[in-house]
Amino acid sequence: MLKEVTSSQLTLDECGKEARWPRINDIAVQCGTSAIELAIEICPVIYAGYNETLLILNHMLDPVCRATLDQSVTPPVARFHFPLNMTHGCGSIFRPTSAPGTGIFSDFSSNISGVVQSFEPTTGKISYKNELMYFYSCSYPLEYMINHTQLNVSATSILVKDNNGSFISTLSMKLFSDADYTQPLVIPQWGIELRTDVYVEIKATNLTRQYNVLLDRCYATISPLPSNSSIFNLFVSCSKDQFTNMIENGDSQRARFKFPAFRFIEHEKEPVSTYYIHCIIRLCERSTCGTFKDCTQRTKRSTLDTSEVGITKAYTIISPKIITKADNVKSKEKPLVAEKSNSVVGLGVGVGVLAFAFLIALIIAVVFYKRFRKH
Repeated sequence: MLKEVTSSQLTLDECGKEARWPRINDIAVQCGTSAIELAIEICPVIYAGYNETLLILNHMLDPVCRATLDQSVTPPVARFHFPLNMTHGCGSIFRPTSAPGTGIFSDFSSNISGVVQSFEPTTGKISYKNELMYFYSCSYPLEYMINHTQLNVSATSILVKDNNGSFISTLSMKLFSDADYTQPLVIPQWGIELRTDVYVEIKATNLTRQYNVLLDRCYATISPLPSNSSIFNLFVSCSKDQFTNMIENGDSQRARFKFPAFRFIEHEKEPVSTYYIHCIIRLCERSTCGTFKDCTQRTKRSTLDTSEVGITKAYTIISPKIITKADNVKSKEKPLVAEKSNSVVGLGVGVGVLAFAFLIALIIAVVFYKRFRKH
């Protein structure tokens, strides 16, 4: 019989008939509209030699991600409660899937998954306890996930409140191929060339003259959802990549910048590199925009303080998909041409040698023939 390990408030004796080995259906998952809740029957956990303090969610030791014991229900359970948020999801994996969704994301859904594992506190080389693993998974329409995490693709509607009331404005992000921002960037399925200038414009419509558009941060990820994805910062407040050129920001109801098309290194073995640009946007009052743009006053903070007067909360907007093709698409063709050219040269040299040898043989034959006739 395993040594009894007591929970903070519950003992194995108090479990009674519920004291048994864990089963696969001991976990209940509630996929809520703003949070996910897990309920794991605690008596089988205690019977296996653990307690609720030794159940770890996705290897997260943050107190907000730890279980709490609920003895108000029968049987008693260990509860986990964490928000439906990619930033504070207690290590959950957010992954877009090809399952049917809704709205503009009708071809996609989002799956959120993870695992609760038992933790062995002993430091020895062996253990007599079974490792416990409880898996969970929730699926949501991708449109729902994006709307409820303040993300959207290409455009988003926002509610702005000021002293004169409320109004709805639309923020949009568009890509252009020219410095005049008149030619939309057309991206073929095989991608654009590396180092192609990509001109980005974020624009607000139906916005009163009181506000300007201010970019706080723009970055690239290989997934439309930034969680669990490689990130490359184009700029963060006053710090920017050396190849990013900020053209206009905080001066009007549009913001503009450009960058040369690049590839993610993890796509080096693939013919194309696909990524998305995410921009964190705020609306600043025209009278205060200059203050927020002043880098000398922002050297100690990487992003804007949402509590400051004269600026709204942040909104995140995502660009259309950007596809960049590899440089070696062309370089692979050149060796073939060179090889073909070398073959032709080699063939020509060979024919020349044979012709010269034939000519020498012919001259020798003529000489011998003339000598033979004299005799």
